This record gives sequence, C-alpha cells and structure tokens, in this order.
Amino acid sequence: MRAISGLWRWRRNPLRRATDLAEAWLALVALVLVAVAAPVIGSLAGAAAEDSLQHTVREQRHARHLVTATVVRRLGGAPAESDPDTSAAHDSGRRVLADWTAPDGTARHGAVLARLRSPRPGDHVSLWTDSHGRMTTRPLDSPTATTHAVLAGLGAALLTAGLVEAGRRLVVWRMVRRRYACWDQAWDRAGPDWGKAGTGS
Repeated sequence: MRAISGLWRWRRNPLRRATDLAEAWLALVALVLVAVAAPVIGSLAGAAAEDSLQHTVREQRHARHLVTATVVRRLGGAPAESDPDTSAAHDSGRRVLADWTAPDGTARHGAVLARLRSPRPGDHVSLWTDSHGRMTTRPLDSPTATTHAVLAGLGAALLTAGLVEAGRRLVVWRMVRRRYACWDQAWDRAGPDWGKAGTGS
C-alpha cells in the first residue's frame, strides 16, 4: 500500500525527482511479486516436495516390514538402534538379544531395543526390517510427508519474498548512493560561488 500511495503522491508533485518515481514503481513491482510470485513458487515447491516424499513413502512401505522378534535375554549399555522419529520412546526402552525371521525366511539374531518396562525371555517385540531382515527405521508415513511438503512450500514462499525484498533494497541503496553522488557534484560546482553577490543571476 505504501508503494501505491507513494506513486499517487509523486504523480504530479513539482518536487518529484525521477528517482522518487522510480523508487515508488520499484516498491509496487516488489509488492506484486511478493503477493503473486511468492505464493506460486511456494505452491510449486510444495507440490514437488509432496510428490517426491509420497514416492518415498510408497518405496519404504514396500521395502520395510514390521516383524515380531522373540526376546532371548536382556543386554546392558546404550540402545542398539536410533530412530529420530521415536526418540522419546528410547527413555523407557531396554536393549535385548532377540531372534526374528526376515521377510525372505532367513533366521536373524541380534541386539534390538525392546520398548518394554521389564523384558523377559520369550517376550515379543516389534521391529522394522528390510526385505533381508536387517533392522531399519520405521517407514515414513503419509501425514508426516505431507507436513514436510507444506513446510517446504512455506519456506520457498518466504525465501522468494525475502529475495524480492533484498533485491528491492539493493536497487534503492544504489539509487540513493547515485543521488548523493549527484548532490556532491552539484555542490562542488556551486560551492566556490556560494554566498557571492549575483550568484545564479
């Protein structure tokens, strides 16, 4: 709105300089770009991220499997696996030695994190594995992927708006520097005669 009011103020003002009008037009163009280009770019970036992430969701659902492991005995020390999506659950988890069968039928044996308060031999725990039974993190779910895509779109829109505003400020800064340089040149020409009788006549 300042750009529009600035254009109106300088439209027929006798004190208007060319740079004043240029600054007002520049502000108006920047405003239009922020209002139109930023949402469009944000939407495109969000849609692209959504497609990519949902493809990842489908791939991980196909490649990762939830299997049931049988506890053999408890182990001491730090957790064997670290899943950032479920890090809050690690506080109550216990490391155990367990046996499980891979989706391809292979027997597997190893240390896993059992989210049981007091795991005992014979207890069952669930874990995510790949097709060969190797432990992995749980697959990305569709709502989480959508959330990441929305955040990516918002980030792209904000980045676009920031770049437009940075460009506008840079151009205005250069225009102001040029204006000051012109003033210095005009003062250098008028300075020696300043205050003398008949100057300017």
